Amino acid sequence: MTTNQAGTIRLAVIDTDTAFLTVLGKRLDGAGWEHRVLSSSVPVEELVAMKLNALLVDLAVLGSDGWDLLERVCGAVPGLGVLVCTGQSTVAQRVRGLRMGADDWIGKPCHPEEAMARVEAVVRRRKRAATREDVGPMVAGELEIRADQYQAFVSGQSIGLTRREFELLALLAEANGQVIEREDIYQRVWGYAMAHGDRSVDVFVRKLRRKLQRHSANWRYIHTHFGIGYRFDPEAIGTEAEPASQDAGAAEGAETLEGEQAAGVPAE
Repeated sequence: MTTNQAGTIRLAVIDTDTAFLTVLGKRLDGAGWEHRVLSSSVPVEELVAMKLNALLVDLAVLGSDGWDLLERVCGAVPGLGVLVCTGQSTVAQRVRGLRMGADDWIGKPCHPEEAMARVEAVVRRRKRAATREDVGPMVAGELEIRADQYQAFVSGQSIGLTRREFELLALLAEANGQVIEREDIYQRVWGYAMAHGDRSVDVFVRKLRRKLQRHSANWRYIHTHFGIGYRFDPEAIGTEAEPASQDAGAAEGAETLEGEQAAGVPAE
């Protein structure tokens, strides 16, 4: 896979797991990636100077400084794909990391091929996002979709999308009213094939609908094609139709948070 002007992925790895790094290094060399291993935290400015596509970091290596580095990197280097690859973690820790801006969270033990595939997926999404930024904002109904801010606005007010929710909204909106199948949505937003029974797409559509309805109650934006997928087509609705719209959205995504976690749905 080629992603930058040099024709290769540029990856930095913050880790001290010798066995993992040895195998990973061989696979990276074989794939022609440029890579550098760091055993400790480095200033954000140094990471910027490396002109990286992605950073793979084991937070356990950094101890209490790990969260601080993650927050600083995600906030200061918006074009950088950030993946956490670490040992045992709680749901709360994974959610915290993803909400800070990490693109993915990989649990160890992990096969280097999987780590590389996930890095590729993140870099692909970043590349698509960068392409969107050149196009400018998209206006649909009351909604203004701003790729340069990874956010959507109604009357100038942010509707508070997470990065994954924004990527889902942008993908649907760019389809010009065409239905996109669930499997295709997952492949293009999450970056890899959807496992059988995975409800991630449905759950995230439900979350996205709630935020859209909260800020733009008189419009319906996302339409369900049962057994197939979803379509983005802004449609003004009357005030009498609003409760029905809300009920339909709730019925389509009736899973609780516990159900989402049990089904293996990725966090924000």
